Amino acid sequence: MKNTILALSLLVLTAFSSAEKPKILIIGDSISLGYTPFVTETLKEVAIVTHNPGNAQHTGTGLERLEKWLSNTDYDIIQFNWGLWDLCYRHADSKVYGNRDKINGKVTYTIEEYTKNLESLVAILKEKSNAKLIFVSTSYVPEGEAGRYVKDPQRYNKVAKKVMKKHGILVNDIYKTSKKIHQTEAQAPGDVHYTKAGYKELARSITKVLHKEL
Repeated sequence: MKNTILALSLLVLTAFSSAEKPKILIIGDSISLGYTPFVTETLKEVAIVTHNPGNAQHTGTGLERLEKWLSNTDYDIIQFNWGLWDLCYRHADSKVYGNRDKINGKVTYTIEEYTKNLESLVAILKEKSNAKLIFVSTSYVPEGEAGRYVKDPQRYNKVAKKVMKKHGILVNDIYKTSKKIHQTEAQAPGDVHYTKAGYKELARSITKVLHKEL
């Protein structure tokens, strides 16, 4: 009987402890999907970290699905990012994965369209949630990437920072860090993705800011 009572007490305490932990939602593309497990593990004692279902892709996808992702959950922090998909060029006839083709293809969203979409996404976030908002900049694009130009992340990041500054949103600028990590931990030549070790290292930059803002 004593063992049963003790077990139930521990179960209640655990449930209460979990309920009291701050909730963090990470919204982003495959880069965020790569580092989120490490962020979740590092912060597991102080926060509940979740990622939007699947890949958040580009800002157009965000506009379609953001309200569903928020799902009336009372998040304390929402970290979000769009960019790598927005600046990607694609062509229906391309045989490269994702139909990427920066020579013959069309960009998913121009800088002007990206800016407008970010404004709309920020408006939704502010209307539907009282969470602390953190925007994460677009990561590095290497030479040889089939559908993306090396210079574009910095161009898109520049306008994104202006939008975030306008709305008083904290920016975690990981571009320089991601570039440095990519030099030794690229998944493959010309690939924007990272090795497991690379994602783990990138997660440190994410975790540091999230922990500070808890």
